[in-house]
Amino acid sequence: MTAKIIDGKKISDEIKLEIKGEVDRLREKGIIPGLAAVLVGDNPASALYVKMKAAACEKAGIFSEVIRKDKSSSNREILELVSKLNQRDDIDGILVQSPLPSQVDEPAITMAIDPAKDVDGFHPINQGLLLAGRPMFEPATPLGIIELLNRSGNNPSGKDVVVLGRGFLVGKPLAAMLSNKAPNLNATVTVCHTGTRDIASHTRRADIIIAAIGKARFLTGDMVKPGAVVIDVGTNEIDDPT
Repeated sequence: MTAKIIDGKKISDEIKLEIKGEVDRLREKGIIPGLAAVLVGDNPASALYVKMKAAACEKAGIFSEVIRKDKSSSNREILELVSKLNQRDDIDGILVQSPLPSQVDEPAITMAIDPAKDVDGFHPINQGLLLAGRPMFEPATPLGIIELLNRSGNNPSGKDVVVLGRGFLVGKPLAAMLSNKAPNLNATVTVCHTGTRDIASHTRRADIIIAAIGKARFLTGDMVKPGAVVIDVGTNEIDDPT
């Protein structure tokens, strides 16, 4: 069986166009959505992510503000900044880019963000609402995976789905979202991790496999049944002489 690659770029462009339409309608009513992104330090990957988010906002017509803080910034400074952003009427969403320097208490920063502005969906209140099936904000990467599946004709409802990884950012929230009772979700989900015996026995029966473990070449062809859908979420550096 010949593998078929899902065109993620095409789906992404469709979603961006839909969002722009929604923002245009809000602007007609005098409402301009605003996003604040906080970048602490000079991590190249973090700087790139924030730059991409700001560019996406600009194309969609969303007001965005990138606030850069020195890597020596104290925990108190970041908490005070978040508090000010919570109070600003022109800011509807706040995201603090991870990872943060070691002197900054990341869980405390997450807790300080107003849950109604926590667009990453990391605040415990938003995590709880997600598990209850009544999300206010859903984590972006898991939501993107679900959109990718449904828009490519691979509705997970009624399917056996294996999620490789139980991380806070992808694995755990994705498993919860996929198992929620909804027409485009409602999957039977198995989460495999470092304590799982014989992972291949789980992946071989899966209709959909989502790898979110950050380990290159972990999933091999003999672990996947014919016709299964595989989504790779991890980003890894590998040796490639070409």
